[in-house]
Amino acid sequence: MSSLASCIFCKIIKGDIPSFKLYESEKVFAFLDINPLSKGHALVIPKHHGEKITDIPDDMLSEILPVVKKLVKATGAENYNVLQNNGRLAHQEVDHVHFHMIPKPNQTEGLSIGWPQQKTDMDKLKALFEDIKSKM
Repeated sequence: MSSLASCIFCKIIKGDIPSFKLYESEKVFAFLDINPLSKGHALVIPKHHGEKITDIPDDMLSEILPVVKKLVKATGAENYNVLQNNGRLAHQEVDHVHFHMIPKPNQTEGLSIGWPQQKTDMDKLKALFEDIKSKM
């Protein structure tokens, strides 16, 4: 867990660490990833520091996907992934919410993922549905 003072993304936003800035507004900052999975791999981050998406106020998230959409159009990516991880088990490495826009130009470049599906017990799925729905 990083503090605001030690957060690498907060330092990038402040200009203390240089970046290839693609977009900046009052709420959002976007820049090229320096360890890209493919050409055009970019990060879009809220300027509000928070480790997980639940730590970010809704109004600070409102521009994120429109900026991702602009990046997709600007890169010309026809196939791409939008990735956002929360917590170490979910592969988050920097403790500041960030969204990856990763072009997938071919089978070898870009993000590669597995999808380990599980068999569904419909009674358990219905109970889970009712539990989550009641909290929305």
